[in-house]
Amino acid sequence: MAAALLANVLYSTGFVLEKRALAALPAVTIREPARLLRLVLGSPLWIFGSLSLAAGFGAQLAVYRTLPIAAAQGIFVSGLVLLVLLSSVLLGEETTGRERYALGAILAALLMVVLSLDESSDTVSRSAPYALVLTVCLPALALGVWLYGSAERRARHRHRMPTTGVEYGVAVGLLYGVSSLAIKGVSSYLTTSGLGSALAGLLRSPYPYLLLFTGPFGLVMSQAALQRCRASLIVPVCTTVTCLFTAVLGTLSFGEALPQDPLRLALRLGGTVLAITVLVALPKHDPTPQPPVVAKELTPP
Repeated sequence: MAAALLANVLYSTGFVLEKRALAALPAVTIREPARLLRLVLGSPLWIFGSLSLAAGFGAQLAVYRTLPIAAAQGIFVSGLVLLVLLSSVLLGEETTGRERYALGAILAALLMVVLSLDESSDTVSRSAPYALVLTVCLPALALGVWLYGSAERRARHRHRMPTTGVEYGVAVGLLYGVSSLAIKGVSSYLTTSGLGSALAGLLRSPYPYLLLFTGPFGLVMSQAALQRCRASLIVPVCTTVTCLFTAVLGTLSFGEALPQDPLRLALRLGGTVLAITVLVALPKHDPTPQPPVVAKELTPP
């Protein structure tokens, strides 16, 4: 639990620092990944934010060794509250009333997931069939890249309304969902003895190669999206998609059984459906700013 809460703080801090650093940089795009990396690596603030995210990754490894996947996701998403607060204080971002209600509904949905947990019966799985993992992950990666490319093409239309970033958040969330499953897989190889055999087994698994794909692609895609969209909306959407993907498909892939008790099962399934419904209902565009009204000067007749 302590590691999960620490991961929340590190991830929220890292995203906000990266967003603040990106605001001071020239516009970046996924079509110029080398330029994007050169710009962000030249920003000390961005590097500090990325180090915070990397430390969150380390805390996440510890969490997956001690908690079931669904339980871990419920705790991770509680960090959305901290993210919204930091975005408001450090970035000056304001959420609309509809978005605040949506975030509240997401937290309620994930609270339902947490309440569905039972430490006495929930098990922590250490392995999953590689074929099943790839069957789950490869289509998700393809869908995430396609969604992002589709959002980019629509954003280039001259008369398109300003986007909130929901499409970007869903796309990056799918990549991070795959990354989260890979982290879960890597955590099963962490051991204090037989390090050589554990490393050999890890290299024979698909997990390090999934991380090698989602790492660079997720970095480039997330930074371009984070620069042009509000962190207070895109990161919650991304986090929710990641957590739902990991909780549902990760639970099935790693064989961590659903609750047998009808009430706990209803809470887990109901929380999942509620979170997905909220994501679908979120506004896809920011309101177009209205030009100030200039009062006409009255002239005497």
